[in-house]
Amino acid sequence: MGLLPGLVSHAVDFRGRDGYWFTSYLIEYVGRRRGCFRATLDLGVTWVQVCVVDNTLVSSMGDVSLDKIVPSRVDRVVYYDPSTGESYEVVKSDNTGYYKLKALAMDKAPTLEINGIHMHRIKGVDPWADSRRKIGVLGIRHGERVLDTCMGLGYTAIHSLIRGAGEVYTFEIDENVLWIAEHNPWSQQLGNPRIHVVHGDIVELIFKIPDEYFDKIIHDPPRYSSTTGDLYGEEFYRELYRVLKPGGRLFHYTGEPRRHGSPSIVKGIGERLRKAGFHPVVYKPGPQGYLASKPVI
Repeated sequence: MGLLPGLVSHAVDFRGRDGYWFTSYLIEYVGRRRGCFRATLDLGVTWVQVCVVDNTLVSSMGDVSLDKIVPSRVDRVVYYDPSTGESYEVVKSDNTGYYKLKALAMDKAPTLEINGIHMHRIKGVDPWADSRRKIGVLGIRHGERVLDTCMGLGYTAIHSLIRGAGEVYTFEIDENVLWIAEHNPWSQQLGNPRIHVVHGDIVELIFKIPDEYFDKIIHDPPRYSSTTGDLYGEEFYRELYRVLKPGGRLFHYTGEPRRHGSPSIVKGIGERLRKAGFHPVVYKPGPQGYLASKPVI
């Protein structure tokens, strides 16, 4: 499963971190217990036996003083590297914005927050379950090739793999997001060889993808804005149509911004998908997006 030649120079060797992840929720949980007990040190991915002795957490991975692991805010995630003793909050800040791995609970998949905006639904559903729901409507079959246009933390790419995809291409334009994902224990499967992580703008790189290359497409773009508008344009939708096999399906997450307003952003997305050639195009209220098909002609 070699990477498409035109994308080789954009390939990312995704390297997830080993270590502990601490949150205020975990610190509170540990503080209520004495002796040895089971706890999660990776935000719920796994549970292990730990002991607390003189405010030091003892586990098979090593010891860490809990005095050194104090998140500055309740929703912060602190990464601790047992091999070096280094610890820091999983946040990034530069001239493009402020990025944060946002903890939602001790044992739930976190979300990515950029400039105060969550990249996943978190009301009434956790990000992992939300991503599973989005992928579920596509009906991915064993061995199929999937395009995931906007990686983020990689949850939809990983769920595509879990559903049986033989190969997944996932694109991420922002190197800060890639860094956050590498520091997220729920994103570690992005290192699976069946997932190709590509650093670049899918709006530009899609022209390097052959016609009818993918069986399924998940398009879960950031919220519509002046900088993300191309991801919602008819020209880009025509390219998605081009790289999708006849009979293939696209799921386009929209959320429900001004769905019933005038003009309706969501209605406009559906109209542009139809103009690009997709049929039928049906809004799915559960996962909050359009399921669109490429007809077999």
